Amino acid sequence: MVMKSNRLKNKNIVITGASSGIGERISFLVAEQGARPILLARNSQQLLEISMKIKENTGVDSLFYKLDVSDTDAVEAVFQEILAEVGTIDVLINNAGFGKFDHAVDATLTETKEMFAVNVVGLIACTKMVLPAMIAGNNGHIINIASQAGKLATPKSSVYSATKHAVLGFTNSLRLEVASANIQVTSVNPGPIRTRFFDIADQSGNYAKSVDRFMLDPDDVARKIVKVIFTPKRELNLPRWMSIGTVLYTLFPTTFEKVGGKALFKK
Repeated sequence: MVMKSNRLKNKNIVITGASSGIGERISFLVAEQGARPILLARNSQQLLEISMKIKENTGVDSLFYKLDVSDTDAVEAVFQEILAEVGTIDVLINNAGFGKFDHAVDATLTETKEMFAVNVVGLIACTKMVLPAMIAGNNGHIINIASQAGKLATPKSSVYSATKHAVLGFTNSLRLEVASANIQVTSVNPGPIRTRFFDIADQSGNYAKSVDRFMLDPDDVARKIVKVIFTPKRELNLPRWMSIGTVLYTLFPTTFEKVGGKALFKK
């Protein structure tokens, strides 16, 4: 359970990919703390239903907008509409993203472009829309949902892993760029989460089965993310033991690839 406090009260928090998974759960949690969640996703019907449930459960009026973050023109239009409506965006949680596991030789360029368009370009586009006002206001928090795949590459995730490496590179550089403006920038690097992500990413079900015992609970992940809002947390690595694995991979990559991570490598 997230302890209630006043730090999120009356804050405007934009959440991309808010129609399911951890994005949906974050929306409810921030509303419970008095923030106004602003929900973005492609499925407007699901967003409507979530918005109504938030009102019913918390009494908070949320906002929602249909948005495919890979459409950068739409990103600009929607964020301009949000800013006109609420005035200030205090927190941006870049959660929209997807993956599809495949060997590099079999992955199509269309799928590759789609993954980069959503996971990387869309994330950057959304970030650029909130940065000017955050810098001018000398305050804000940007939370980018990356992945342990951005630190530890595994077979059949070459493209997905590449997108998450890009997210981490962007996040780490951005943190340095906006530090003087009192803007917090956090990357969230989870391992596999028990969500519908694998419906697309792992259609064979082999990987999900092999890591089932390691799967993170989406409610727990969402609670931990909400807990770091408006803190100087640089990274949130989940679970902790997996982050130790990424350190070992960095220090001893050859050994790790030969003898370690067999369950994580099975796709």
